[in-house]
Amino acid sequence: MHTEYEFSEVKWKEDLSPEQLLKVIFNYTAKIANERVLDNVLILMANMGRDMIVSDRCAVWLIDKARNELFTTVAHGVKEIRIPFGSGVVGHSICSGEPLFIDDAYHDPRHNSENDERTGYRTKSIITVPFRNNEGEIIGAYQAVNKLTPAGVFSAKDLEHLQLAASYSGKSLESVMLHEEIVETQKEIIFTMGEIGESRSKETGNHVKRVAEYSYILALGLGMSEEEAALLRTASPMHDIGKVAIPDSVLKKPGKLTEEEFQIMKNHTQIGYNLLRNSNRQILKTAAVVASQHHEKWNGRGYPNGLKGEEIHIYGRITAIADVFDALGSDRVYKKAWELYRILNLFHEERGLHFDPRVVDVFMEQLPRIIEVRDRLSDEISEEQ
Repeated sequence: MHTEYEFSEVKWKEDLSPEQLLKVIFNYTAKIANERVLDNVLILMANMGRDMIVSDRCAVWLIDKARNELFTTVAHGVKEIRIPFGSGVVGHSICSGEPLFIDDAYHDPRHNSENDERTGYRTKSIITVPFRNNEGEIIGAYQAVNKLTPAGVFSAKDLEHLQLAASYSGKSLESVMLHEEIVETQKEIIFTMGEIGESRSKETGNHVKRVAEYSYILALGLGMSEEEAALLRTASPMHDIGKVAIPDSVLKKPGKLTEEEFQIMKNHTQIGYNLLRNSNRQILKTAAVVASQHHEKWNGRGYPNGLKGEEIHIYGRITAIADVFDALGSDRVYKKAWELYRILNLFHEERGLHFDPRVVDVFMEQLPRIIEVRDRLSDEISEEQ
């Protein structure tokens, strides 16, 4: 037995007036235009569709070509749902390219009632409208469920309004998906370039992975937003990119560097900065700061510019301790890995000298998470795989 959707318990609403509809459209389109995170755009799309046609719920379905499925991550009240491509009401609408009205879902064989059975929700009326990208290709569909006006079913006017939402949202969604694809491509390039810089000095790719994860943990511990912490995690693998221009005789020397050789080595910070500084991309601008400042010291005795205290960007202060922790804890051509207790003693000694005291304190607070990352991304595990 299915739980009946009790309309007697619903507070009936009226369809929007033209003025109210315009207000909803302007409100949501402004928000969507300024949003670059895909999940946030999908939420705004679902909310806009629901509010425009006064439905109880609205789902935004997308096509997953790789898996030949349809999926929704934004369906009010439920988590992700996946169905085979072409199945269900939404699948039929997408395959035909035509909108669908259903007044009573349980009298339509295309309705999949399994989700209702799982949640106890009773789907009655449905309207489904495909949306297209700029080339006219269908990339997904709106699906609104249960009209909340006394009529209880969707009308031709609802179709008109949802088609308007679909026309705008499909093009906006494609733009955001393209933006995310570009960002992911940038991340891959940045990580690969970071690995190149490290591999020339016989470091492993896992070094830049660990430094990235340590930096992310420290940024969150310092109270940065998830977005800013993720930005630093993406940019930090570029901290030593300038090493690509350092001669092998210096970079790979197994013993201690002479003063002249050390001066040459120090140039990698300025080289890295010069490689990255002219980009207008936020990720590369952040990477430029990290490359330039990760060897600056809190007491002003670092390089290349002798910056002191908060003159050093917080990104540089975070990456500094992340990089030193991983460098000391790893075997290098010129030394064996330090034991953990020895590294922690050094950090206590260098608190307020080499390192920002607040970053050291957060490092100690987050040490269990940092150790977990170190063990999970150890070079030995990487080589075995």
